[in-house]
Amino acid sequence: MHRAGQVVAEVLDTMREQVAPGVTTAMLNETAESIIRGHNAIPSFLGYPPGSVHPFPASICASVNEELVHGIPGPRVLQEGDIVSIDVGAILDGYHGDAAITLPVGEISPDAQRLLEVTEAALYEGIAAAKAGYRSGDVSAAIQAYVEGHGYNVVREYTGHGIGRKMHEEPQVPNHGLRGQGVRLRKGMTIALEPMVLVGARHVRTLDDHWAVVSCDGKLNAHFEHTIAITDGEAEILTRREA
Repeated sequence: MHRAGQVVAEVLDTMREQVAPGVTTAMLNETAESIIRGHNAIPSFLGYPPGSVHPFPASICASVNEELVHGIPGPRVLQEGDIVSIDVGAILDGYHGDAAITLPVGEISPDAQRLLEVTEAALYEGIAAAKAGYRSGDVSAAIQAYVEGHGYNVVREYTGHGIGRKMHEEPQVPNHGLRGQGVRLRKGMTIALEPMVLVGARHVRTLDDHWAVVSCDGKLNAHFEHTIAITDGEAEILTRREA
């Protein structure tokens, strides 16, 4: 899990360097896949889910502005002032790593910058609440309280999730919930926490490509994610790159 997480972390660090006005989301996808395969890993998202009528056709999700998650990379050219969420998964030695960041494209508005800061901070609020003996609802409530306390909404339809030999395992960890409820967290559990935050109403819809999820009101969204391991103390972040 740790090794897979480090591959994902390297991809996201490279995305931070590559995202700029004039870059296409297809170019980001090509770079990400090259890094993943260079570590003899497999892109988790490519062809997911197996046997589906509409398997995901790329190695990363690249979701721009009003796109919340699952944006398909392609010819779209990033413009100054955009924000783009990059979600990456990699399989190494049979284990998955999964993480996401939302990045500014050049100079962005103060409102967009605040959205990114609040969403990332909400992720770390959730991580701080993810300890052995606590419940999944403690994590969910921490994320929800932070996001809503700053005037934003969390999506209801998509959640954090257990992760290991499969990309999506139990338990589900929503971005909303009540403290003291849900699954009790145990040492050694590995979970992908991922606040998905909307500036406007929390209602979303899926586009005709069967994948990209957008806000119904067309307002901005952001997405941050880490894969973590539960410990007796502070959770270990597996998808944060080590020096």
